[in-house]
Amino acid sequence: MADILIVDDEPSILESLEMFLTEKGHSVYKAVTGKGGFELFIEYKPRVVILDIRLPDSDGLDLLKKIQKIENKTKVIMMTAFQDMETTIEAMKRGAYDYIHKPLDIDQVEKAVNGAIHILEVDQETPLLKEVKNPLNTGVIIGKSDKMREIFKTIGLLCQNRATVLIQGETGTGKELIARVIHRNSLFDREPFITLDCSAVVETLLESELFGHEKGAFTGAGHTKQGRIELAGGGTLFLDEIGELPFSLQGKFLGFLQRREYMRVGGQKILQSNCRIMAATHRDLTSLVQKGQFREDLYFRLRVVNVRVPPLREKLEDLSDLTHHFLKKINHDLDTSVSKLQHGVIERLKVHPWNGNVRELENILVEAVVRANGPVIMLEDIDRILTSSHSLPEIEYTRLSLQNVEKEHIKKALARVDWNRTRAAKTLGISLPTLRKKIKKYNITPS
Repeated sequence: MADILIVDDEPSILESLEMFLTEKGHSVYKAVTGKGGFELFIEYKPRVVILDIRLPDSDGLDLLKKIQKIENKTKVIMMTAFQDMETTIEAMKRGAYDYIHKPLDIDQVEKAVNGAIHILEVDQETPLLKEVKNPLNTGVIIGKSDKMREIFKTIGLLCQNRATVLIQGETGTGKELIARVIHRNSLFDREPFITLDCSAVVETLLESELFGHEKGAFTGAGHTKQGRIELAGGGTLFLDEIGELPFSLQGKFLGFLQRREYMRVGGQKILQSNCRIMAATHRDLTSLVQKGQFREDLYFRLRVVNVRVPPLREKLEDLSDLTHHFLKKINHDLDTSVSKLQHGVIERLKVHPWNGNVRELENILVEAVVRANGPVIMLEDIDRILTSSHSLPEIEYTRLSLQNVEKEHIKKALARVDWNRTRAAKTLGISLPTLRKKIKKYNITPS
């Protein structure tokens, strides 16, 4: 049971709420003005305040702010007969626990009060999260499992040389982070770390992005441009999603790896580079080689050292440390103070399938922090978020390649016009021959 303060200038509402809440075992204090309500709050420090937006002597939002400044653990439930978006948003921004409308639904009032008391009780019984070493260092890899310890050993060896590295693992496992840690701890850490996502660049521009181009090399090339290899200098070039590198470009890139020489598109001058190459992919390159979609010689050139990053479901012993680390990071980034997990949250997290891996975990925790009505992430909130996310396709937690986006866009355009290619091409703003090529390229068929 709890001490509850009601501030409202309508006697009928005060009497009805007092009668109902007293019958439920709560101690109730009443005020008809903002001044009187604030004085009662200072005297009794109630755990829950039910506060009207419009009071005869003050603005309820201003009183909410004063209450939160004195005791931010108090749960304030705002109520109003005026249902407008701006006031609702402002009340929640200022720290209101809930916002209910008049005429009051007593079931809604009871739900809000019980929810507020429940959160306060859980907050009181839940210990603070343990401190995590370097909690705000986004460049640290979290993990104590055997698989992660082996990766740490490999990273230590790779920091001493410029060996080419292939990092393989499902989407969201942190492959780029591993590459950055290797670079940061290497002897050439002061040199650039340059990235190129092979899935995020249109195929016709990928060669230019990689090798650069000379002025006038093609339509639109108004100036000479350095490629990512050149920009990397004596540092590291990280090629993400190397499995998406077009077959036509794989031979040229292999030639660079063999000779360490290249030319810009449209250029005649041979350039050299000693940058370290690290590549990553979520795809099975061995399977792509067998299908003739990835050059076998390039595959072996890339995997001088192979790092396999385990999915989250294979290292659940790291989940608790990862959760605590991400909460520290999220609180710092969002300027929040959600510092507790209700008992059972970690256990609930461990039974989730984690198709999106570590990235999905961070996204889930961001939503949980944003939705938290206090310093505790509640078990029921986590369960609701996880249940909702599990019903969504895995694509919600992955980075879509431009090719995938383009393919889905074309499929939808064709479906809308019942596969009338001429109309679809016009809708998409491309020529009919281009549309035919893309249909063939993506193997799009009527569903």
